[in-house]
Amino acid sequence: MAHYKTEQDDWLIVYLKYLLFVFNFFFWVGGAAVLAVGIWTLVEKSGYLSVLASSTFAASAYILIFAGALVMVTGFLGFGAILREQKGCLSTYFCLLLVIFLVELVAGVLAHVYYQRLSDELKQHLNQTLAENYGQPGATQITASVDRLQQDFKCCGSNSSADWQHSTYILSREAEGRRVPDSCCKTVVTRCGQRAHPSNIYKVEGGCLTKLEQFLADHLLLMGAVGIGVACLQICGMVLTCCLHRRLQRHFY
Repeated sequence: MAHYKTEQDDWLIVYLKYLLFVFNFFFWVGGAAVLAVGIWTLVEKSGYLSVLASSTFAASAYILIFAGALVMVTGFLGFGAILREQKGCLSTYFCLLLVIFLVELVAGVLAHVYYQRLSDELKQHLNQTLAENYGQPGATQITASVDRLQQDFKCCGSNSSADWQHSTYILSREAEGRRVPDSCCKTVVTRCGQRAHPSNIYKVEGGCLTKLEQFLADHLLLMGAVGIGVACLQICGMVLTCCLHRRLQRHFY
């Protein structure tokens, strides 16, 4: 007949339970942080995504949101498994930890890889966007993204305001004599872009390329650090879960 020793009879089980409980708490908090970073990136910074050539930046954020939500659900399961000392729940908890570990590792690696080629992509795509897509029919989202970019970063053009001289929009009748878009102006009013004086537009402040590159690089590093950091933390959780599971198995005899 199977006999189970209570936790009072084995200090090691009690010790492992407390360790795993503490880990699970920080794991749950980490999941909330991952979820918050992912949502914040998409909600607050989605206006810049249209000027990027690839969707890797957005994909990394979506993966973090998925992983963060899964972490929070798994955290609740972990608390129940620890308190009830159920081997089945502990096994499920371990499997979910492994899945989340892989998901967050992928998000972190994606962010790191994209960080390596961010500069070249921005140089090529931002210039092309300003020259060919801005202000064109069917490119409303891109136009709005560029306008927001120039206002938020207080910049004009890719490298300088002179980049707009080759823009299809500026050379068209729709520009109404503007030398730069109105979003280049320090104080935006209708057709303020007709006057390209440094007192009126962001001319001496430089272009948007360097500022956007630094902004995205900082966010990619944050996303990568959060993803990989929480993933590494989960290794400790998986080890503790295995130890507690094996210890509970030995107490059935």
